[in-house]
Amino acid sequence: MQNTANAAGTDGPELVDTAPLVEDLYPALAELREAGPVHRIAGTDGRPAWLVTRYEDVRRLFADPRLALDKRHAAPGNFSGFSLPPALDTNLLNMDPPDHTRVRRLVAKAFTPGRVEKLREPVRRVAEELLDAIEPDGRADLLATYAGQLPIIVICDLLGVPQRDRRDFRAWSDALITPDPARPRAAKEAVGSMLRFYTELIAKKRAEPADDLLSDLIRVRDDEAGDGGGDGNGDGRLSEDELTSLAFLILLAGYENTVHLIANSVLTLLDHPAALQELREDPSGLAAAFDELARYEGPASLGIRRFPLEDIEIGGVTIPAGETVLLSMASAHRDPAHFKDPDEFNPHLGRSGHLALGHGIHYCLGAPLARMEMETALAALLRRFPGLRLDVPRERLGWRPTIRARGLISLPVAW
Repeated sequence: MQNTANAAGTDGPELVDTAPLVEDLYPALAELREAGPVHRIAGTDGRPAWLVTRYEDVRRLFADPRLALDKRHAAPGNFSGFSLPPALDTNLLNMDPPDHTRVRRLVAKAFTPGRVEKLREPVRRVAEELLDAIEPDGRADLLATYAGQLPIIVICDLLGVPQRDRRDFRAWSDALITPDPARPRAAKEAVGSMLRFYTELIAKKRAEPADDLLSDLIRVRDDEAGDGGGDGNGDGRLSEDELTSLAFLILLAGYENTVHLIANSVLTLLDHPAALQELREDPSGLAAAFDELARYEGPASLGIRRFPLEDIEIGGVTIPAGETVLLSMASAHRDPAHFKDPDEFNPHLGRSGHLALGHGIHYCLGAPLARMEMETALAALLRRFPGLRLDVPRERLGWRPTIRARGLISLPVAW
């Protein structure tokens, strides 16, 4: 992998070319990981960033309080990221304690294992209905018709989003996560549409509350702001921006990552027919297989960008305060210093410690829901379609052109 010239005259090591990370992810990461623990690259916003590649460093830094998520700790001119208005940007992915602790506590009760388990039967029914719709055709793009449909239905039902308002959500999400260079205004337009959507939805729920998570969060916001002090600075209070941003994050994260977790897992099993057959015969093994599926081909290549509060040293490299640090879960998961035969998929090895759902205080809030959805989706699919197979040559499958996430563009299958 070649170095490229420094961007915008930035001092420091030359930038590593990230094109191979899009074209052939795991071999490119192996080359970087072997060459060193930290590399200077062009980040997801095009500006210089530090990529951390080795498992022990990535895991440790996920929980290091010296690395902040709040963008206010970025050095001037160092980071741009998404251009989100405060009503969408005041979310858990841009918060550190104590605000992170306060806001997370308010929503965590919706995602406890016990509450999620009560959703298993409704999720199973949705999965069966989606499979009913495509079964007569004998073939489908499973990403568009199944993996891309189930999570949005589940998370919208949880939040209380009406059916009629769900149709545009995937297009908005794709515009943010994988911007199209041919449509430079698409991401900005998606942000504007999302802001209008959430503002109107909250107003409707405020006027007509229902038995859903968003109505519950609105009640928390309004009841505890009723004393005139609900500005988001006191214990247990949400500001209006925090409320809107929380709804935005739950819907976006609950949809985006789970879509590709399901689709990537289906592809992994199609690539490993013995494991697929074993899980078809005994679906109870899916719970144990989840961790290996998430490690082997997880939906997130990188953790959320972080900013050192002070100069820190990683693997002998000093990273100045305020510069952007990217933690590569995709590289950590293939690190032979931690995982035996990491490029092999083997659900029987019981490999623990994957970072697909994060680590530390920012561990994925919706992890129990993601686990349950994937197990339910795969169990239904494998049972209903015993002849499931790829409908195109394996080499024709394409991955989304981004270093941020690991997701297929489509998944044509037949049965």
